[in-house]
Amino acid sequence: MKLSKRTAIVVMLVLYTALFASAAAFAAEEIKVGALFPLTGPAAVSGQNCVNSVLAAADVINTKNPDIKAPLAAGEGLVGGKYVIKIVPADHQGKPDVAKSEAERLYNQEKVFAVIGCYNSSATKPASAVAERAKKIFLCGCSSSAALTERGYKYFFRHAPTDAIESVEFVDYIAYLNKEKNAGIKTLGVIYENTEFGKHAADEARKAAKRADLEIVADVPFNNGATNLNSEVQKLKSANPDAVFGAALGGDYSLWVRTMKQVNWLPKIAINYCTGYQNPAVQKELGSDGNFFMGGMGYSPELAKKFMPEAIKIQDKYYTPRSKQPFDSDSIQEAVMLMVLAQAIEKAGGPDTEKVAKIIQTDEFPSVMSLSGRVKFSSDGQNAEALSVITQLHEQKYQTVFPLKYKDSEPTLPMTPWDKR
Repeated sequence: MKLSKRTAIVVMLVLYTALFASAAAFAAEEIKVGALFPLTGPAAVSGQNCVNSVLAAADVINTKNPDIKAPLAAGEGLVGGKYVIKIVPADHQGKPDVAKSEAERLYNQEKVFAVIGCYNSSATKPASAVAERAKKIFLCGCSSSAALTERGYKYFFRHAPTDAIESVEFVDYIAYLNKEKNAGIKTLGVIYENTEFGKHAADEARKAAKRADLEIVADVPFNNGATNLNSEVQKLKSANPDAVFGAALGGDYSLWVRTMKQVNWLPKIAINYCTGYQNPAVQKELGSDGNFFMGGMGYSPELAKKFMPEAIKIQDKYYTPRSKQPFDSDSIQEAVMLMVLAQAIEKAGGPDTEKVAKIIQTDEFPSVMSLSGRVKFSSDGQNAEALSVITQLHEQKYQTVFPLKYKDSEPTLPMTPWDKR
């Protein structure tokens, strides 16, 4: 029986409609996750690296990656493909008040399921308070202020070692150098940005120094985003401490190093807390001026080649094409937190906040991008498996010098003076 032309068109439209409806029925549902970082301001480069890292982790989750041996990498999306992760970037500009308002916007207007952020501890504090009041999940990769996990929060989780953990490691290293290398380090200077991060880092440095019988001879705060650190560095030079602990981010770190060169002074050893020092872009900018400085970190390409091979695969496939550089210790920790969230959603069977939060609170998660290889949160939301090493820069390569388990190089000690390089 022949169909009329009109009838044939109607049948075709019905078929197309049915096919479209069928495809729509199987389309994956988006789970929105906010990525709240400083995309403008003095830490903008680091903030963009963090966003790119989270996007790289989303690619691992949302697409099939049989070549990567990591949780959720072999599949496509979550819960049998029912869900995919959608990253919603936001800029807090390094300002606590903006971080608070942007967190409110992400949760209330963008309807994100969770937020990952914020790099700056001073921004993480108010943004995570917004999440806690709303009973929403907040995941922190690298903000290191110990106070963040001392608030009794239920929905806040942090991956990175705290300033307290790093301070103990720093003085342990100095004790090792004094004993094994006859370093003669007896006095300490502390230079730190006048923010949540810097103040708490300085507090922990003082506590650790007291336990280790190190005399603090210089205590120097500065305003982040400064354009001049001459007076602050002159205070360090006048006190002439054997060692300096620095809490400086991004551009502030570069300015601190350059100013020490201008005044032609160096301590025997200079160690920076987490950020700043770890950013390959900052080190490329400093060039040979960055040589012999030290810092705490949980990732470097050199370290990863030996202990974290799957992280290198993720870096090369999804991160470096975006950032044009390898992961740094800050950015990769933000990716870890998205992978933890995704594993919890997978186990919960979907984006149920209470179920997912409970799983994050209680489960242990395998993590190919963590130095320890796993993540497990204590009751305060701090990752109990957080690890870091101390590295020293030699021609933009991060050489691991402590702890001994991870050591691959002998340190240059004392630091080579500026006029002898």
